[in-house]
Amino acid sequence: MAKDMKKLLTPVFRVSFPSVFEASSYEGGVPKFSVSAVWEPARFTDKEKVLWKAMYDLADEVCMAKFKKKAGSLPANFKRGFRDGEEKADLTGYGPGKVFAALSSKMRPGVIGLDRAPITDPDEFYPGCYARATITCYAYDNVGKGYAFGLNNLQKIRDGERLDSKTDPEEDFGEAEVDSAWLDDPLA
Repeated sequence: MAKDMKKLLTPVFRVSFPSVFEASSYEGGVPKFSVSAVWEPARFTDKEKVLWKAMYDLADEVCMAKFKKKAGSLPANFKRGFRDGEEKADLTGYGPGKVFAALSSKMRPGVIGLDRAPITDPDEFYPGCYARATITCYAYDNVGKGYAFGLNNLQKIRDGERLDSKTDPEEDFGEAEVDSAWLDDPLA
């Protein structure tokens, strides 16, 4: 991280599309570690409102330095770090009243739990759990123009209902019995 980049703590968000243990690429781009953070600002505590304002202030600061305009005043063709949840209303966890942002890095983020112990199991940090992150913000003018959020580290706060379709195999098969014909001679 560059010395002049400010690092901030985000409010707690719902994790979506985590790729934090292995880098992935979107449409053949540079592989990155990333997570989509989905917030519901109406539910913020007073402390989270302060963190949220700091994120917006930092976006304004980096956009003023690069484009001489605040983040909210950028032209429509610029990409924005904050996006309206209604853009992805067809996806579980998004929709009205939600704001989301892609947080990404070329370096693998640290992922810890509330006890500050490292989390290394992708089944423990999954789409639908709740987390917070340390981030940076940067403006860019290369393949496109806009501002984005860099991902430093993540802390899982609590579990939540999964947003993907993954299910627990024990629940799927439970007490279901297998036809004894398959047990006697499965190759018949």
